[in-house]
Amino acid sequence: MTPGTQQIHIVGAGLAGSECAYQLAHMGYSVVLHEMREMTSTPAHKTGLFAELVCSNSLGSQTDYSAPGQLKWEADRLGSLILRVAEDTAIPAGMALGVDRQRFSEKITEIIKHHPRIQVVNEVIENFDQIPRPAVIATGPLTHSKLATAMAQHFDEEFLYFFDAIAPILDTDSLNMDIIWRGDRWGKGTGDYLNCPLNKEQYERLIAEILGARKIEPKDFENVPYFDGCMPIEVMAERGPETPRFGPLSPKGLPNPRSSERPYAVVQLRQDNREGTAYNMVGFQTKMAYPEQQRVFRMIPGLEEAEFLKLGSMHRNLYINSPRRLTPWLSSRKDPGLYFAGQITGVEGYFESTCMGMM
Repeated sequence: MTPGTQQIHIVGAGLAGSECAYQLAHMGYSVVLHEMREMTSTPAHKTGLFAELVCSNSLGSQTDYSAPGQLKWEADRLGSLILRVAEDTAIPAGMALGVDRQRFSEKITEIIKHHPRIQVVNEVIENFDQIPRPAVIATGPLTHSKLATAMAQHFDEEFLYFFDAIAPILDTDSLNMDIIWRGDRWGKGTGDYLNCPLNKEQYERLIAEILGARKIEPKDFENVPYFDGCMPIEVMAERGPETPRFGPLSPKGLPNPRSSERPYAVVQLRQDNREGTAYNMVGFQTKMAYPEQQRVFRMIPGLEEAEFLKLGSMHRNLYINSPRRLTPWLSSRKDPGLYFAGQITGVEGYFESTCMGMM
C-alpha cells in the first residue's frame, strides 16, 4: 500500500489514535478517524475532546538519564504530535512534563479535525465488521462495552483487566499557604510542587481515617488486580500503615522551610492547569465515597478548607494479552489487516501509549 491509494481507518481518538492518525496523514495516507465520545462517554472521560487525560496531567519524566526521557527524545526526532503539543501547553511540574489538560486536548482536537487528510466520523463502533481494512483499533482501556464484547469473542475471551484510579483536584484559592510551602524534592526543578507537612500523630490519624472510610467497590471489580503505578491510597495503606510514607508521602528531600522539625510525611500537590488555579493530589488516587474524600483529606494540614474541583474515582481497564494474540507488527493473528495501538495492547503510561500509536 502506498500513500494516497487507500484509506486507513482508526477507531479511537485518544493519545495513541490521535498520534497514529497524524503520523499516517503526515506521510500522505488518507485517514478516517472514528470517535464515539461526542455521542457517548466512559466512566472516566468528562469531555468529547481528543487525547483527553483522565488520570494524571503528567506525561512523565523529561530527564535525559531516565527511560521516559529517552523515549521523548526519540519521539521528538520522529515528529510526535502529542509531544509537540504537550510542550506547547506545558505547566510547571518539576522534572516531569506536566500539561494543562484542557488546553492540551483542545489543541490536539483542533489539529486533527483540521488536517486535510483526516476525516473524523463521530460514531460508536460496536464490532469489527463495521470497519474496512486496514484498520487500527486504539480504543484504550475504556473501550465501549459492545466493542469490548466483540473483541473478547475475537480473542477467544482472553482479556486481561486491572483497576485504575483518579486523584482529586483542588481549588488553589482554598489552600492554606501559611502551612503549605512550595518546593521540589531534593531541590531539583524550579519549585513547582506544593507541600503539606504531617507530624507522626497527624499521619497516623490520617491513615486510620483512610482505612476506616466508606469505599465504593462495584461487584464487577472483584478479583481484578490494582495497577501499582496508580494504586488507590487506601489499598496502599492496607499493605501496611507506613507504606504510603515510603511512597508518595515520603518526606525525603522535602525539609519544611518554616520549621526546624523534619516532617514525618509530606503530601504533594501538582499544578493542574496553566493558570495555577487547580492542583491535583499526587498519589491520592482513591475509591473512597465522595463525602468521605472531602472529610478525610481536609484533615491534611493546609487542606482544612480545601474546595474540591474534582473528586477521586476508580474504573476498570481492559487490555489484550498481546504476546499471545498479536503479531510482532501488532496485528491480530486471526485478521492481519486489524492492528491495535495504545494502552489496549498492554503498555502503561500516557506517553508509552502515544508511542505505540507512532509504531
